[in-house]
Amino acid sequence: MAQTNKTKPEAVNPTSEARVEEEEVAYLSKRHRVSSAIVQEIIRRTGTSERSAVEREIRKGMARR
Repeated sequence: MAQTNKTKPEAVNPTSEARVEEEEVAYLSKRHRVSSAIVQEIIRRTGTSERSAVEREIRKGMARR
């Protein structure tokens, strides 16, 4: 028997989600002293904006320098 979700999905405001993403990019770029464009490129390349995954990629890139 398949279980279905009977609750309505919450409406997500795209502008507030974009603002959170911008704040996250700004935080990570400031913390790791890289440009926000680098952080955005890492997010695009990895396909996730999960903080730990992005920080791992930043550290891998810095280790190469």
